[in-house]
Amino acid sequence: MSNSWILFQCLGVVTVAVCYLHMVRSEIFTALVEMESVLETEAQIATDIRQYIHQEEERLEKLRSVADDYERHSREALLDTEKHLSNPVNAFLIVKRFTVDWEKVLDDIIRINSTEAFIQKVEERRESFPSKEDLEGVSMALMRLQDTYNLPAGRIAKGDIQGVKQSPVLSAADCFELGKVSYNTGDYYHTIIWMEEAMNAFDVEANKTADKSVILDYLSHSLYMQGNIRHAYVLTNELLTLEPDHQRAQNNKQYYERMLDDEAKSQKRGEDADLPAIKNEQQLDSYRAGAEFKTYEKLCRGEDTNPTPKAHKLKCRYFDNNRTPGLILRPLKEERVWWRPALMLYHDIISDHEIEVAKKLAAPRLNRATVQNAKTGQLETAQYRISKSAWLKNEEHEVVKRISDRVGDMTGLNMNTAEELQVVNYGIGGHYEPHFDFARKEEEAHSFKRLGTGNRIATFLVYMSDVDAGGATVFPVIGAKVFPKKGTAVFWYNLFRNGEGDYDTRHAGCPVLAGSKWVSNKWLHERGQEQTRPCALDPNA
Repeated sequence: MSNSWILFQCLGVVTVAVCYLHMVRSEIFTALVEMESVLETEAQIATDIRQYIHQEEERLEKLRSVADDYERHSREALLDTEKHLSNPVNAFLIVKRFTVDWEKVLDDIIRINSTEAFIQKVEERRESFPSKEDLEGVSMALMRLQDTYNLPAGRIAKGDIQGVKQSPVLSAADCFELGKVSYNTGDYYHTIIWMEEAMNAFDVEANKTADKSVILDYLSHSLYMQGNIRHAYVLTNELLTLEPDHQRAQNNKQYYERMLDDEAKSQKRGEDADLPAIKNEQQLDSYRAGAEFKTYEKLCRGEDTNPTPKAHKLKCRYFDNNRTPGLILRPLKEERVWWRPALMLYHDIISDHEIEVAKKLAAPRLNRATVQNAKTGQLETAQYRISKSAWLKNEEHEVVKRISDRVGDMTGLNMNTAEELQVVNYGIGGHYEPHFDFARKEEEAHSFKRLGTGNRIATFLVYMSDVDAGGATVFPVIGAKVFPKKGTAVFWYNLFRNGEGDYDTRHAGCPVLAGSKWVSNKWLHERGQEQTRPCALDPNA
């Protein structure tokens, strides 16, 4: 805001005052004594102007501080955008900065006395800002990482995350926002965890970033919802000491008192020493509480769930697939990482140049990845698959065709019925929970019907980036796990030779804890493989 604009505002104040005097006492010039009051009014106007200038200077100083903060933050982040955004805490803070925090900047600073032109210009910038839905999504992703990798909230809040260097410390306001998102989705388990962290951060903050009474309000009700009535009662009393007229807290206190039995009331109610341990059991659906999901999470953390069968037979070798012309001069580095189903790892099968071309072609077309509805056959988004993907045709670029031809050379399978190359990017918390790549009997009526190429006989998965932490491909039924390594691919058959699905190939993409995970998939189908992989009656063939 320019000094001339402030002067214009001040002249407006003077003009209003003078007009008022003129309207009320239009003959003031006739008496000298009354002229003295004009001088006194002038002094008052000067005081009013200086107060106004002082208020504007304070507001502009706040605005200048916001500009300095944004400039510093963007300058540091843009030095290495991918590294900065691959930190899950940074990703959360950026989304929060331009949703919740931005609204406060608008309401408390910008919309007060700013010109309409400036406000309009600022509002136009919001078109590229994240939404409240993005805030919910990134918050839930952070909590997904917290659960999958057994990360204590206190460590996350202090910036101590495995695989992440120099992670920022969360303020009380940051922790509160995570708790609030959980609360709004009915997740009282995470609400309690993050509101308690908000209280811990609040207690040590020199410059308070949150309202303690609001934290207590959310925390006390969440404790009640998880069956901790006495704890809820204690915190409600604490809230009422801060805000005695808090109507909801008054009503809640009366309600809690009615729920406490006579024996509990006769004890020294409200004293911490009398309080039982807090109950905070996570409410999970039957699948997430089951054995498979627990195994999936253990594998994601790198834990062993099953001994490796026939480990002595797992070997590495140079492989030219029976002297395939494209592999004679450059044989593959093949490693068998699991005996049955055979999981084959191929090292250095794609160059950095080919990876960058594929990513560049895919980037403008990335859309939320979909799954096929088993009942309708329709493609739809799902919470158990969070990523973005694009499909590349062979004719789009020589690199895409080269990758497809290489897969054909490596597998010996007919590529004419293969699907297009799918390029996938998993961001913060991006994952794909346990699933099959092939269509099961109950799905065959809808799955891949439009392709007319039969079921998915095999999967060829290429890792196009290294991942700082997380992002493994795991097989919960057999206990196998493969961690991403740029330029490496893993291959397996989804179907037995008799055409039946191999249920041991059920697999998952673990949440990305730190970094950005790029992969490409090439799915090969049954049609056209009659000569290269003929049918057999033996189900174990």
